Amino acid sequence: MKIEVKKKLDVIFKGFLLLTATASILVTVGIVVALVEDTIRFFTHPEGGGFPTSLIRFFTETEWTPTFISKKIGIWPLLCGTFLIAGIAMAISIPLGILIAVYLSEFASHRVREAVKPWLDFLEAVPTVVYGYFALLGVTPLLQWIFAKFGIEMHGMNALSPGIVLGVMILPFTASLVEDAMKGVPQYLREASYSLGATKLRTAFQVVIPAAKSGIIAAYLLGTSRAIGETMVVAVAAGMYPNLTLNPLEPVQTITGYIVQVALGDLPFLSFEYLSIFAAGFLLFVLTLFFNLLAVYLKSRVERY
Repeated sequence: MKIEVKKKLDVIFKGFLLLTATASILVTVGIVVALVEDTIRFFTHPEGGGFPTSLIRFFTETEWTPTFISKKIGIWPLLCGTFLIAGIAMAISIPLGILIAVYLSEFASHRVREAVKPWLDFLEAVPTVVYGYFALLGVTPLLQWIFAKFGIEMHGMNALSPGIVLGVMILPFTASLVEDAMKGVPQYLREASYSLGATKLRTAFQVVIPAAKSGIIAAYLLGTSRAIGETMVVAVAAGMYPNLTLNPLEPVQTITGYIVQVALGDLPFLSFEYLSIFAAGFLLFVLTLFFNLLAVYLKSRVERY
């Protein structure tokens, strides 16, 4: 009897797991279908010129004003703002993440590692809106004071402050992934380096990091994907002006920031202005999917070799 009950429980548990897995797949498919459906409506809408005119305008125009009377639908200002802030974030996260990972993986004792890791996890647990207001009310005034010493004007809304704060925000995520990649390097490579007289520091940077480079690159690709998809930090501190610029001291708007701006507005359902957030969202989905797939591919190479 006990064996039969266990078999029935196994069947029920397997069915439950199958149901939850299927539900997650269906939710993902539903999101993609909703995005694609309303994106098609956007590009076939008369106010955009209809397909394929609207699609050509989407990738050739340099202004983004679909909510204005004079409608411009060039996505480049939003893409520029998105990648500018993500680039600043990764410029902060990459070197600091590698240094933290090297210390935790190669130098820190077990006691120190167990003391430091919870603080990194705590940084990751802080709500993103808190980071946004910290960037706006803390980092921006400090940077304005510093730049004023050199006679450089910095706007209250800008790309630099949220970029720096976003780099710190994703630092625990990237540092943890880089540390895992470094831990996966076989111990005999370290011992061979030590036997040739190399120090721990030289071994870490000339043996361990090159051996784990695929995993490290995958970690930072995932970090880039997360930076591109961040919403609240950029919505609070970067501004709401779709500005085609590479100057980090000027206000910019990201794709996620535009989605927040329009979603909170009072726009008619299925209007051209309302549908524009789905076109921008679909492009964001494609970008993050690309970075995630590339990271998964590189991670699979590490596991294979």
